[in-house]
Amino acid sequence: MNMTFVTLFPGLMKGYFSDSILKRAIGEGVLTIDFVDPRAFAANRHRKVDDTAAGGGAGMVMMPQPLDDALDAIRRRNPEAHIVFTTPVGKPFEQNDARRLAQKPHLVFVAGRYEGIDERIVERWADEVFSIGDYVLTGGELPSLVMCDAIARLLPGVLGNARSLEAESFESLLLEAPSFTRPKSFHNLKFPSELLKGNHSKINALKKRLALAKTKYFRPERYLKFTQRESDEKSIY
Repeated sequence: MNMTFVTLFPGLMKGYFSDSILKRAIGEGVLTIDFVDPRAFAANRHRKVDDTAAGGGAGMVMMPQPLDDALDAIRRRNPEAHIVFTTPVGKPFEQNDARRLAQKPHLVFVAGRYEGIDERIVERWADEVFSIGDYVLTGGELPSLVMCDAIARLLPGVLGNARSLEAESFESLLLEAPSFTRPKSFHNLKFPSELLKGNHSKINALKKRLALAKTKYFRPERYLKFTQRESDEKSIY
């Protein structure tokens, strides 16, 4: 997969790919990344990319021309490029979206700055528009990296143990059960002894109970959906 980041600040993002899993994925050729700075496409002498908002208001807005030319150049190189904009008003990004987007050969993440991007660019180029939460950031670089990370780890060969994906939170309605490691007692806090006894059926049952408890507390709506689904499945048989 190739991922392209359209950003005014590529230096903010490059460091994330210099360590750990994504660095290895790039080194092994599973993932390639590149950066496009809209300033390089600005038609004005001073490489200006922002202007005052039409109708007034505080802050500046990213101008349409540099972004339009940048995205046109990307799409000309690869007509199949799937263009994603990050904005607080977009659809909430979820695990299902990460799984679906992991099937795309080329993803383009457009990171806005200032008070946002001229809406005509979004309408003209966006294949999808996502938000990572109901809060405001200084730019779209962090949301782009969040989505990149969630998607890239689903690519075959990125994780050392692909089975680790199976029991993760959001791969089902239940949240993932809590994790523990030795020592069994730490500051007088202990984890369930069943985890060390090697009975995998009991371990799985325990993890499910813990996952249910965590989901009921942190995501009650998901807990209700899960219990209702299990009830429906039992009624079928």
